[in-house]
Amino acid sequence: MTDQHELAGRVAIVTGAGRNIGRAIALSLAAGGADVVVNARSNVQEAEAVVREIEAAGGQAIAAIGDVVDPVAVVAMAAAAVERFGRIDYLINNAAMRAERSIIDMDFAEWRAVLDSILDSSFHCVKACLDQLRASGAGAIINIGGMSAHTGSKNRAHVVTGKAGLVGFTRALAHDLSGDKVTVNLVVPGLIGTPRAAGAPEPQHHLTHATLTGARGTPDDVAAMVRFLCGPSARYVTGQTIQVNGGAYLG
Repeated sequence: MTDQHELAGRVAIVTGAGRNIGRAIALSLAAGGADVVVNARSNVQEAEAVVREIEAAGGQAIAAIGDVVDPVAVVAMAAAAVERFGRIDYLINNAAMRAERSIIDMDFAEWRAVLDSILDSSFHCVKACLDQLRASGAGAIINIGGMSAHTGSKNRAHVVTGKAGLVGFTRALAHDLSGDKVTVNLVVPGLIGTPRAAGAPEPQHHLTHATLTGARGTPDDVAAMVRFLCGPSARYVTGQTIQVNGGAYLG
């Protein structure tokens, strides 16, 4: 059984934490006792609402507004975490663009924007937090992948490529940081029920896959796995790609 405060004394940065899976991760880590930096690209209201939820439950959190594609903003976010909480133990790279566009119609700017949001942002965040993570003694990086990177998907060449790149990035970091006792894992959500913008179509891979459990997952299902990987019971788990998809993809 997981200690209800197994993350006490630790500090987490969660990117893209104003809504959906990122929000659930931030709340779950705070419930485990961690202090949390809630990042959002530009929506101050969403980030501050998550901070208030954490504080209302007795936790500590701050909002950090900034685009994680911008290395200057990322350095400022890491500095704010250290200034407020004194350390960084966990980095959750969740922020990403998940656009859909046929390769026939996609231009290079669209391609580059999505890869920047997935891969470059993760690089910037790791570099900005690295000294603190190495000093932690029990640091953890969790990258958030995507099921379509493993199954393929129509109209998502940029997203599939970016999320597939996170697989390699995770494995490489696990090797590079093992000597510093920093674990690095990839959590891959699949068929998770989240609110979408009005009129936004269902992602293509949602239409071509079904779960074995017979139900869609929730952001809390993903958050529970992230919390476990941050905790003391997961120190022997690193370099892994962990699917959270109700059996929609077995890999």
